[in-house]
Amino acid sequence: MGRLAQTDGLTDVQQEILSTVRDFVDKEIIPVATGLEHRDEYPSQIVEGLKDLGVFGLMIPEEYGGLGESLLTYALCVEEIARGWMSVSGIINTHFIVAYMLKQHGTQEQKDYFLPKMAAGEIRGAFSMSEPGLGSDVSAITSKGVRDDGGTSRSSEAESGGEYVLTGQKMWLTNGGTSTLVAVLCRTDEGHPEGTAPHKSMTTFLIEKEPGFGEVKPGLTIPGKIDKMGYKGVDTTELIMDGLRVPADRVLGGVTGRGFYQMMDGVEVGRVNVAARGCGVAQRAFELGVSYAQQRQTFGKPIAQHQAIQFKLAEMGTKVEAAHAMMVNAARKKDSGRRNDLEAGMAKYLASEYCKEVVEDAFRIHGGYGFSKEYEIERLYREAPMLLIGEGTAEIQKMIIGRRLLEEYRIQG
Repeated sequence: MGRLAQTDGLTDVQQEILSTVRDFVDKEIIPVATGLEHRDEYPSQIVEGLKDLGVFGLMIPEEYGGLGESLLTYALCVEEIARGWMSVSGIINTHFIVAYMLKQHGTQEQKDYFLPKMAAGEIRGAFSMSEPGLGSDVSAITSKGVRDDGGTSRSSEAESGGEYVLTGQKMWLTNGGTSTLVAVLCRTDEGHPEGTAPHKSMTTFLIEKEPGFGEVKPGLTIPGKIDKMGYKGVDTTELIMDGLRVPADRVLGGVTGRGFYQMMDGVEVGRVNVAARGCGVAQRAFELGVSYAQQRQTFGKPIAQHQAIQFKLAEMGTKVEAAHAMMVNAARKKDSGRRNDLEAGMAKYLASEYCKEVVEDAFRIHGGYGFSKEYEIERLYREAPMLLIGEGTAEIQKMIIGRRLLEEYRIQG
């Protein structure tokens, strides 16, 4: 392990977890990642290995069978896994966000039922906000959930009885096919007067389903995998609801109208995760670039001895270190119980931009070989752009950062 991207102040337990995950990445992921990625093959064996390590329950409290670790520990593990193959970190991230939302916002029954199975990896999570026509404008969602009490009075079944009928189309579900639990954001107008702000009439529904594609349960269709430039292996899908019936006790938290806040809380944590992914991919690109530069010779000496290449390595190393520091700061702030949307937005923005730049410099160092599918950097070059748009585009991050800075530095009087 090199000197870059080290984290001070970790406990012995944290260091042991990270060492175990790093060994797993080096032995079980890096040797097979490029082959699996080129075949767009789901990494079943890797996922089973991560289940055995307890990674799927890393932040789930011990009372539910998880390890009860911090966001920092989780983010550092994601950084290591993304260093091996970013797609694997995506499989874990969506699962983790749903588990986090359940832990923070679920009813006691929902937590008791789902979290132990999620900690063991028996239930695998996915979540969905986006739709085909809205991109980052979550407030414009059109998917609807309509209450159907089967003819009985609403008041008598307000808590546990009745169902909701869901209709709409969702887009960009990571784990859409392999998941067995999907947290879906829909508009619910019940109890909200006309003119209510859009974000106050949204509800998160917990949809249980079978893994696979096609009509996976009555009223719910997962059409198939979306073919992507990179970020392969993991299944990214649409989700179509057409009269899908969901029990009322599968409204997250048991109360409608809170879905937007629940999802934003999950995404805030998810942005730390995306920052960690950017750090991991950038680290791997730096490792590949600095290694190749010492082996490849031109004009009678390794290209690492040419000043032009040393300048690139200096810039790459500095960016790896800066992104890691910001990601760690954002995670620690969330763990302390303080608001971290500013820090998470900054970390996600910087890490994704720096990741793209470090990967491109490593690609340039490889010269013509960087264009060959035989070299790992070719895969990283196609994966890095996803981080610029995942969990909110770079432009959205800058809007969030700008607004928060104006709140913090508002002129008085």
